[in-house]
Amino acid sequence: MTPDRRWVVDLSATALLLAVPIVGFWPTFAGPGYLVAAIGGALVGLGIAMLGAQRRWSVLVVAAATVVAYFVLGGALALSHTAIIGVIPTVETLRQLALGIVMSWKELLTTVPPVAGVDGFYLVPFLLLLVAAVLAGSLALRVRPAVWALLPAAVLLVAQIALGTSEPAAPLVEGALFAVVAAAWLALHQSWAPSQAAVPLGDEAASPPTSRNRVVLAAAVVAVAVVAGVGASAVAAPAGPRYILRDIVIPPFDVRDYPSPLQSFRGYVRDAATTPLFTVTGLPEGARVRLATMDAYSGQVFTVSDQGAGSSSAFTPLRGNMSADANGESVSVRVAIRGLTGVWMPDVGEVRSVSFDGPRADELRRTGHYNEGTDTAVVTLGLREGDAYTLETVVADTPSDASLADTPFAPLKMPTHEHVPQELADIAADATAEAETPIERVRALQSMLATDGFFSHGLDIASPSRAGHGAERILTLLEAEQMVGDDEQYAVAMALLASELGIPARVVMGFHPDEDEPAGTVFEANGDNLHAWVEVAFDGVGWVPFDPTPPEDQTPDTQTTKPRVEPKPQVLQPPPPQQDPAELPSVIPDDRDPDDDDKGDGGVLALVLAIGGVSLLLLAVLAAPFVIIGGLKAARRRRRLEAERSADRISGGWDELVDRAVDYGTALRGGATRSEDAVVVGDAFAEPRVTVLAERADAEVFGPADPSAADVDEFWRQVDEIVSDMGRSRSPWRRVRARLSLRALLAGTRFALPGPRNTAARERRAVRWPWRWPSSWRWPWRRENGQEQG
Repeated sequence: MTPDRRWVVDLSATALLLAVPIVGFWPTFAGPGYLVAAIGGALVGLGIAMLGAQRRWSVLVVAAATVVAYFVLGGALALSHTAIIGVIPTVETLRQLALGIVMSWKELLTTVPPVAGVDGFYLVPFLLLLVAAVLAGSLALRVRPAVWALLPAAVLLVAQIALGTSEPAAPLVEGALFAVVAAAWLALHQSWAPSQAAVPLGDEAASPPTSRNRVVLAAAVVAVAVVAGVGASAVAAPAGPRYILRDIVIPPFDVRDYPSPLQSFRGYVRDAATTPLFTVTGLPEGARVRLATMDAYSGQVFTVSDQGAGSSSAFTPLRGNMSADANGESVSVRVAIRGLTGVWMPDVGEVRSVSFDGPRADELRRTGHYNEGTDTAVVTLGLREGDAYTLETVVADTPSDASLADTPFAPLKMPTHEHVPQELADIAADATAEAETPIERVRALQSMLATDGFFSHGLDIASPSRAGHGAERILTLLEAEQMVGDDEQYAVAMALLASELGIPARVVMGFHPDEDEPAGTVFEANGDNLHAWVEVAFDGVGWVPFDPTPPEDQTPDTQTTKPRVEPKPQVLQPPPPQQDPAELPSVIPDDRDPDDDDKGDGGVLALVLAIGGVSLLLLAVLAAPFVIIGGLKAARRRRRLEAERSADRISGGWDELVDRAVDYGTALRGGATRSEDAVVVGDAFAEPRVTVLAERADAEVFGPADPSAADVDEFWRQVDEIVSDMGRSRSPWRRVRARLSLRALLAGTRFALPGPRNTAARERRAVRWPWRWPSSWRWPWRRENGQEQG
């Protein structure tokens, strides 16, 4: 075969091998848009390989050409949304290309597929195909044997599997295509090789097999191998899931670690009635701002659950192609945070993408999560004044009762509520006795509460209304002669009543303007327009909102009629009976011997013993904090040291070090990494070994194998040594305070203590991290009449 034809065959075979991982990327991306970047990267790489072979470029020249092609053509093929007219790279395009070499892998692995190209994820297939095509094409054209060209293609296939999803696109087809192309290509190269066998002379000598015969024979062998391999794969396919890097890299997130915002409903109403929490620009008429969605009841609080389809805890990292099936009006809404703090992020409608502004934009985006089932967003970093973001969202119209007349409820498996009073089932049945259709049953529950109930936040003495939504509070509301409450109680009551009838319902907390507020203005959210409502799922329609709260002007009647007291006729009472005179004690002469006074020494001894016992009791009371706190900390240390997994024992050792530093007054940011905590602890105690220990902990915990027992013992030895040096660097009184400190023990609970008052240290930390303490964390004794004291 001529060299030109061989080049065509080699380049074609390499392109077919690269096509296998290109197809494998299909489930990772939303739509075929990534094919432009992947195929373009492969063609550019093969072109560089061909030019390098023709002109006999060195390795450095080929590498330089690859880098230039990446920055020149990467914008048009992978980041067209940042380039001028989709082709000419801009400064932002070059910046993303440079950062994408390092950061694109992490961004892809920490985002739940399918991902969108507008987030810059097309850089990964483009870069992978470009480099693999250059390597595979160069080896195929310039190195013999050709088997070396299979190595980059195989590495690319492994990388695609690791970066892909647990559900492959077409594993049998991909495997068969890769095997057929590789085997046929190698067989063809073998047929091109000159025969090395000795051929005897004479008429009886057998002629060597021709190249055509060898190709046919190799093709037959390949066909048999492929058929056998595909059949075996179909019969013996693994039943378990395919493990990928995304399953390891994505950090765990559980929204149930955060308290239910419904618990703070009355606090917002009381403390932020006129305080701007955030503003919304571009809010469509009739739209509502959602803060949180809750679908599980524990008997004390409505919160999120991990049960049922679309549960309120099924959060995934933010991406640019969320809510792909949303129907309605596409709008752009901007939210600016003012007084609102916490992880719950206000949003509108069904969000498709979120763009953060300000100096914390990157941190907020990395810590943002969204639940497409409940249309709820959270930011684990926490919101604070100055944060802002733009929502590209879809707002659907609320269906009318007429359109829902024949619509059944959605067949969803909702979480089972706990500790619901049995009386609620009878109340729900009585309220819906005359309802015939699903929408009539829901309206009957809503009308019973909104029409027969009365509204009160309990802030006025004349209209008492207890806060909370526990089982006892809801039962008292429904059984009282006058139902009195606010959105918190009525929304929970309707959701519980609906669940007793098998109606899929959940509670939503959020904000919306008053009906008389003009549309198109900037909506300012505060405690006065905070609301809670109920959403019910209808089949084929989705979740429809219902407001069971009575109007605010429907206040309870505080006038009570006093019962009339009938006067009783006076009856002449008989005189009291005559009593006998009291007997006075007789006067007894003092016949005691003076020596009997010595017997009083027993009383003195008893007094001394009583004083000693009381003193010992006081000492025991004084020593109790030392004993109890020391016991709790010792139990915590033993629990960490004796964890079942060795990696957990390493994590426990690091937690022990951090807790001791916290007890000494070191302020650590919640949710920080070990490396970030190590910087703070190391600076606080002038201890550089903490940073090294943090790196070792990360390596042991996230390493490919579990650490050995010797590694665990050595790690804990270093922890104890550093902790001991911490104590020696502090005064004896400071060491006693650290032993009595409850800060680390209470961290993460509702009894958590506020941070230390070290202003200088706080300023140093503010320089290191661009965040600041929320105003709600300031010390209460520094406030007086709402004014900060100097």
